[in-house]
Amino acid sequence: MGIVKEPSPDEVGGPNMVYPSASSAAHHFSTSGISVAVATAVTHPLDVLKVRLQMQLVGQKGQLLGMGRVLTQVMKNEGARALYLGIMPALTRSLLYGGVRLGLYEPCKYVCDFTFGSTNVLVKIACGAFSGVIATALTNPMEVLKVRLQMNSSRKLQQGRRGAIREIHSIVAREGVKALWKGVGPAMARAGALTASQLATYDESKQALLRLTVLEEGFQLHFISSVVAGTMGTLATTPLDMIKTRLMLQRESNASRIYNNGFHCAYKVLNEEGFRAVYKGGLVTFMRLGPQTTITFVVCEKLREISGKKSI
Repeated sequence: MGIVKEPSPDEVGGPNMVYPSASSAAHHFSTSGISVAVATAVTHPLDVLKVRLQMQLVGQKGQLLGMGRVLTQVMKNEGARALYLGIMPALTRSLLYGGVRLGLYEPCKYVCDFTFGSTNVLVKIACGAFSGVIATALTNPMEVLKVRLQMNSSRKLQQGRRGAIREIHSIVAREGVKALWKGVGPAMARAGALTASQLATYDESKQALLRLTVLEEGFQLHFISSVVAGTMGTLATTPLDMIKTRLMLQRESNASRIYNNGFHCAYKVLNEEGFRAVYKGGLVTFMRLGPQTTITFVVCEKLREISGKKSI
């Protein structure tokens, strides 16, 4: 059985249009999901540190700790295992979220090209934002579970009190099913901004490098384009990520630190902690998101090459 040829933008809606089969579509989404899951597995310890940095000293006075001291404290008090807290929901979410987030981008571009006759940078940004928003709306409960587990002490895990299933039961019992969608607004905004900035920047960077340099499709082109995309993604999403984390981790019992919504959270953080607070964990976010973006695109492009699919 031969590989089903993907339609090019010029063929969309035309008489030579080749419609992909269900198996081809499944392969398209699975390739995207696997690439994101691989990147997540490699960078998960940095994600744990990022969450700890964003939540440190909430409601307390004292000097904020840097990434190095937070890492030292985690290793000393909880051990290396703590750097992989929440890894299973993170990987589960990556397969679903990554598959939808990256998988929808190209179909959206094809639809826009057919409808508007263009796939300029604004269209690419809109397609990326749409893909990110849809993916996050579907997978927000796994993100809530992940950040809750990342803030748990590894000692609790060793005592068997805070596994993933127990944590879900605990959240629903104490806070209701709606708690699984805490922070979904900022999470959708973050994912929209991240996907738009990552995919549009990666796409445009590749085209620019192909036009202006001697680079051709291959590892070097994919690596450089993904580094640029990771930098833009970090700048665009760090404030939204911090707000999302605060909302997901807040508990109703802490009445002095209740955020009504994302705008209220942003206002309180800026008013009480200053502008720099919205970039808490910014360095570790870049250290995580940069490599994650690079690994995601390089692995995804390689998988597409192996399966005979055209590059992003």
